[in-house]
Amino acid sequence: MEPFVYPEASLIAGVDEVGRGPLVGAVVTAAVILDPANPIVGLADSKKLSEKKRLSLYDEIKDKALSWSLGRAEPEEIDRLNILHATMLAMQRAVAGLHIQPDFVLIDGNRCPKLPMSSQAVVKGDSRVAEISAASILAKVTRDCEMTELDLRFPQYGFAQHKGYPTALHLEKLAEHGATEEYRRSFAPVRRALGLE
Repeated sequence: MEPFVYPEASLIAGVDEVGRGPLVGAVVTAAVILDPANPIVGLADSKKLSEKKRLSLYDEIKDKALSWSLGRAEPEEIDRLNILHATMLAMQRAVAGLHIQPDFVLIDGNRCPKLPMSSQAVVKGDSRVAEISAASILAKVTRDCEMTELDLRFPQYGFAQHKGYPTALHLEKLAEHGATEEYRRSFAPVRRALGLE
C-alpha cells in the first residue's frame, strides 16, 4: 500500500468509527489530534492489535494527544436515521467535542460527514494514518468496554464474546431470549427475532 501523503495543515485530526455491523449498542467514534513532539510508538489498526496492546495504547493516546474526543449515536438514532447517517452524526459529534479545533480532518473510509473544516476520506486509513489508528483504538476500547458492561447486565447473550456482532452464537441467543432495548430494531436479524419481518 502506498504511503499516505498528508495534506498541508498544522492541526490534523483523525476520525474512525467502531460498531457499524453489530446488532446492539451504539456506534462509537473518536477524533484524535496527535502531538508531533510526543510520538506514540506502535499505532496500528485497532483490529490488528491484541487487547492488551490496545488497552496500553488507549491510555497512552489519552495522555499524549493534544486533544481527543468520543462521539456516538445510540440504537434509537441508528434506527431512525439508518446506520450510515448515524455514523456520520457520531463522527460530527467526535470532531465537535475536540477542545482544540483542527484545520483538517482525515476520516477512515470512503466518505466524510459535513464538517466546518476541510476533510478527506482515507480508505484503509486505520492502517495508513497514525491519527486514524489512534481514533480507532479509542473507539474500539470504548465500545468493547460497553459490551462487557452489557454482558454483566444480560449474561445470557454472550456480549463479552461477540461484542454484539451477528455471530451464529449471538443469533441463537437472540432467537432464544428476544431483544433487549439496546438492540437496533432496524437491523434484519433483530427484526426477524422479534417477528417483525
